[in-house]
Amino acid sequence: MVRVVFGVLGPTVAAGDSGGALALKGPRHRAVLARLIVARRRVVPVARLVEDLWEDPPPGAVGAVQTFVAALRRVLEPERPPRAPARLLVTDGPGYALRTEPDTVDAWRFETALATAAGLPAQQALATLEEALGWWRGPAYAEFADEDWSRGERARLAELRLQAVERRAEAHLALGRPADAVPDLDAHLTEHPWREDAWRLLALALYRQHRQGDALAVLRRAREVLTNQLGLDPGPRLRHLQSDILTQTPTLDLPPNTPAPPHPPRGARNRALGSNEPAPKTSGPPHPPRGARNRAPSPIPPEPNTPPPPTTPPPADLWTRAAKTYNRTVAKGTRARLESTVGLIRNLAVTGGEGLAEARHHRTAAITAAEEFADPELTARVIGAYDVPAIWTRADDPPAAEHIVAVAERTLAALPAGPHDTARCRLLATIALETRGATGPRGPEAAREAETLARRLDDPALLAFALNGTFMQSCTRAGLAPQRDAIGAELVELAVRHGLVTYEVLGHLIRLQARAALADFAAADTHAATADRLAERHELPLVGVFTEWYGALRLSATGEPARAETACRAAAARLDGAGMPGLERGLLPLALLCLRLTHGLPPDPDPRADWGPHRPWAEPFTLIAEGRHTEARTALHALPEPPHDLLYEAYCALEAEAALRLDDRTVLERARTRLRPAAAELAGAGSGLLTLGPVERYLTD
Repeated sequence: MVRVVFGVLGPTVAAGDSGGALALKGPRHRAVLARLIVARRRVVPVARLVEDLWEDPPPGAVGAVQTFVAALRRVLEPERPPRAPARLLVTDGPGYALRTEPDTVDAWRFETALATAAGLPAQQALATLEEALGWWRGPAYAEFADEDWSRGERARLAELRLQAVERRAEAHLALGRPADAVPDLDAHLTEHPWREDAWRLLALALYRQHRQGDALAVLRRAREVLTNQLGLDPGPRLRHLQSDILTQTPTLDLPPNTPAPPHPPRGARNRALGSNEPAPKTSGPPHPPRGARNRAPSPIPPEPNTPPPPTTPPPADLWTRAAKTYNRTVAKGTRARLESTVGLIRNLAVTGGEGLAEARHHRTAAITAAEEFADPELTARVIGAYDVPAIWTRADDPPAAEHIVAVAERTLAALPAGPHDTARCRLLATIALETRGATGPRGPEAAREAETLARRLDDPALLAFALNGTFMQSCTRAGLAPQRDAIGAELVELAVRHGLVTYEVLGHLIRLQARAALADFAAADTHAATADRLAERHELPLVGVFTEWYGALRLSATGEPARAETACRAAAARLDGAGMPGLERGLLPLALLCLRLTHGLPPDPDPRADWGPHRPWAEPFTLIAEGRHTEARTALHALPEPPHDLLYEAYCALEAEAALRLDDRTVLERARTRLRPAAAELAGAGSGLLTLGPVERYLTD
């Protein structure tokens, strides 16, 4: 019988005795084989295989599975006589099992090697781990990363691989080869910065290369990563290592797991460091234990059995103390720690600037980590917990938004039947928020479903989150300021009634935008003032960015272009570093172009400016200013459909103005059709940032 070996530490493959790859045919053949390997010699019923292979099984799916199995048998047991029972891929009861030996699957051999290495001397352990890590050709079950049936096994194998990398570093250190450990640990931490033991090993390896400064820098970097990204102090092993490096404790030069000698008496440390001076003579009490050195003796001893008086830490210390306690009592890598981290990330997002940028980055990492648990309910909670109110209808990080939407869609499909409507609502609201500005139907559909579910569940916070999604999808055409105003009004009323401060602020900002679009500046001023007052009371610094831009818009709309230009530049300076690239990029040159066009000034667009996503709508004016009218007309006809965001009317008005200057009737008619529903509004003012004056002017022209 031909011996077949299987590889799943990368794409799924099979090979015969000679080492040549076996032709496994199509992707569903490989999926059947991989699914049976995941089952680890256990039977997988045919019905389950059908469910795992197709989201919507076609008629005849069972027969198709039988065909795949038959084809696999011919490849895996080519010498089996016709009608002879299979010995490798067997039929057993209601399904199939792959009865291969434990040493024929690379993932199973890897687990065995990792367990074996733990009991070997360092040299043998290193050789074993090096060989085992060499079996990895990519992520486990690489082509089935999105399949529910592979997630748990992929997550488990990924964790074992991380452990193997760290154990290999320990073996290098035990053999006195710290330089060999450093490059792998550096790369390892770049991908997995939350691995505290890897930070410890890297610092220790650097110290043993006589690079004490670099070792301390690594520990500082570890503290920054753990504190800034997870809100946690380093664990005791990292803290003790830092202390030992600072004091050059002799035990640092010992191989791992070597028992430490007794603590040297006071003065002996100089000799351990190679000093030729005799230890100074001392008198008095013995050397105090670690941590006791800075404690002064109490002048009055407490009475027996009298508990110490309660102390209240100052507010500045409460966070540090609570975080340390949490770090000590809640195990790393647990679901509880992951969910707590998301809550911290949510709070970090509203701080603005670096906090918002960091929150976006760590949110994506948290979602990825949650999905590796292969628990859709956990993933739904981690995704849905980030209900940070959003006012700008364009994503700051489009690739991250696409990733979050993809995970949310997979999680929606994977949620088991039962009472999970709250989780579904949060996932749908997230999809609506993260597809902001897109032109496809999925965002509006998700927003409608989320709002319907939230109203049925009668959960105020959930409804506020869903209404935020509805707002994000309320720019699908021009003229929707009244609908947005109604969303803002409901958010304000709901938030005031239930104490949802951040959503109250969001409601006022939405109404500010909508009333500005409708030229109702008295109402817009009131909403701006209320939002600023709430932001100051509740420490929400990003609110001022939007109210300051509104001030510039108001100056332009009320006929003060010079003051408006000054205000635009000041608002842009405040926006710099606010952590909102989706809003910031190109906004100042766009606002200045709109200001000049509104007040009949030469457009004077700067072709060297960073126009960001607005460049296509500025390009015709740049070419007109250079006298290149033919190219300007080409650029005008190449304009895409305006994004479905708060600048929709502004883009349409720019298109109309350029077409008017080029006397292009085709484009004028297209712009008129798009703008007609907003006839009663100020073009662009619905953004709360800029305006090009009354839409009616463009329709008339």
